[in-house]
Amino acid sequence: MTTLLAGDIGGTKTLLSIYSAETLELLAQARYTSAEWADLAPMVRHFLSQPEARPHPRPGAACFAVAGPVYGGQAKLTNLPWQLDEGRLACDCELDQVALVNDFAVLIYGLPHLRSPQQASVRFGDASAGEPVLVLGAGTGLGVAIGVPSDNGLLAMASEAAHGEFAPRNDDEWQLRQWLLDDLGLQRLSIERVVSGTGLGHVARWLLSHEKTAGDHPLAAEGRRWQGGEPGSKASQADLPAAVAEAAADGDPLASEALRLWLSAYGSVTGDLALGCLARGGIWLAGGTAAKQLEGLRSPPFSEAFLAKGRLRSTLEPIPITAILDPAIGSFSAACRARMLLG
Repeated sequence: MTTLLAGDIGGTKTLLSIYSAETLELLAQARYTSAEWADLAPMVRHFLSQPEARPHPRPGAACFAVAGPVYGGQAKLTNLPWQLDEGRLACDCELDQVALVNDFAVLIYGLPHLRSPQQASVRFGDASAGEPVLVLGAGTGLGVAIGVPSDNGLLAMASEAAHGEFAPRNDDEWQLRQWLLDDLGLQRLSIERVVSGTGLGHVARWLLSHEKTAGDHPLAAEGRRWQGGEPGSKASQADLPAAVAEAAADGDPLASEALRLWLSAYGSVTGDLALGCLARGGIWLAGGTAAKQLEGLRSPPFSEAFLAKGRLRSTLEPIPITAILDPAIGSFSAACRARMLLG
């Protein structure tokens, strides 16, 4: 049996896993606190020496998905003082082949291998083989990646499209934009300030800001804690986006309106980006909100905004949209990329 080493490397935690190359079955896994290690190589050596990893054959290839840009086989992590190099990692960890890939772009490599429990349809369509695919991930921010067909399968292309300018489509979105520029002290408003899990919290705060009785609304205190506005409070102890989603599910009018506005903006941006790369191969929605907001993503606010592109509506209509439900999709996708290295 041939095995693969997959790493999902973040500023806070690192997940190292061993998969079967034949079946992509997870064989062993361990979670590490990233900042406790001076570099990735000692962590990898430690993992491979542990009882859960030792019974399996030494990995034939490895892929590490890293939270930061990758250029020429090298990566500088955004929130860690690690400078990673594919060749040095291969040598230091005694691995034959190593690939470094951006931690969102790596999802492209997992798409062809997703099983039914890992995904759910958002919008049915007819994907065209051999055409580009698009992945969006609304979580803390908004991840964007494009998959371009090649002779060796999909080639992942990282993107910073989420940092493009947010374009208001109506008066509500214009007012939201102006309020956020002032509230956050910004000169420009990027897409991910609105279209992300964090963005749902901002939309709710905007609605609360001009409600006459907002101070008495159940979400008001949560909003102040989320922003760290109350004495002794910590924003990390509050989760306004989750509270908004829960309140909307319970029928709260303000939360329901916040969710509707957010879903509409998400749908519109998805349509814009799909046109930008002509993603006739399909669209996948990842990130922390994909599974939590599955029914919302299937609803008219999202789908109608996705299609509302004038003369280009007919271009988008056939494109299927799928939600990725697997919380370990990063490691799984890294294993898929590692398997490609075996040839």
